[in-house]
Amino acid sequence: MGQNLGSALRAAWESDEGQQLRRELSTGLSALERSLRSAAADLSAGETGQRLKGEVEDFGQRVRSGQVESQLRSDLLSALRAVNTELTKAGRRATPPEGSA
Repeated sequence: MGQNLGSALRAAWESDEGQQLRRELSTGLSALERSLRSAAADLSAGETGQRLKGEVEDFGQRVRSGQVESQLRSDLLSALRAVNTELTKAGRRATPPEGSA
């Protein structure tokens, strides 16, 4: 069965239709590549692209300086404290008062 399947796939790949399909795919992918390159060039030359580039450079500088790491730690600590507070409240509500059994 495996040999038959392999032979069928090989025949389909080597057929005229298979070769035509590969040519069409190649042509389509080349056109897509040209279109994407053109869009990327337009974006990088435009005002939005320049602003985005500046923001990325600024973010990179903040990462290198440790500012992003510091802010992430601070935000994570705040979030963990809030979760802890809520868990403590939930634990108090779930635990019956002493002597009420």
